[in-house]
Amino acid sequence: MVPFSFGGHTLSALAAGAVYWPARHALLVADLHFEKASWFASRGQMLPPYDSIATLTELAAVLDATGATEIWCLGDSFHDSDGCDRLPQRAQAMLRAMTQKTHWTWITGNHDPMILDRCGGTVVDEACVDGLELRHEADPRETRPEVSGHFHPKLRLRLRGKQVARRCFVATETKLILPAFGSLTGGLDVDHPEIIRAVGTGAQALLPVADRMLRFPVAAQRPDTRIAVSG
Repeated sequence: MVPFSFGGHTLSALAAGAVYWPARHALLVADLHFEKASWFASRGQMLPPYDSIATLTELAAVLDATGATEIWCLGDSFHDSDGCDRLPQRAQAMLRAMTQKTHWTWITGNHDPMILDRCGGTVVDEACVDGLELRHEADPRETRPEVSGHFHPKLRLRLRGKQVARRCFVATETKLILPAFGSLTGGLDVDHPEIIRAVGTGAQALLPVADRMLRFPVAAQRPDTRIAVSG
């Protein structure tokens, strides 16, 4: 975990793509997209049906590592409104075990606004927690400190002569966008116009590595422009 400051609070970024809030013993994750593979399978595109189990296994490991007792899922936790019903029995059992032992809140997203049974927990559209606005998609008009997901930000780097993409956080003084936590999720480059529109100017891509935070300025770039990193 790498500590950083946002909105007057000390938070910690995890390489897995989550944020831990020590003062509240809270974990924030976005875009789990449970049952995405089965959604594609129902439309004829067969994908390995293990995404929900993989995501839940990673989430359980993060919960154990942080000892979080409060969980905020920032929308698109299920890939569609029927996703909860399609969860395999093992996945449902894993999820219910976590929602029963924590204070769990689901924030609705554009993929899952109508789900009623989410294997436990409380469902809200958005929330204000100790001065931080928690919602699924960043609101460009919001001036208060805001934490969101939705865009699945990724940073492209040239490392040892090879181009790689890494999920990352995007931050300004008042905006913090989390990467997608789900195991089967794509993403937008951090300089994508939709991300720039959402956060405005002066953004940074944050990449937690070991015990330090790498920071890269975010600006609209030409398609052939990439940030190079050595070492």
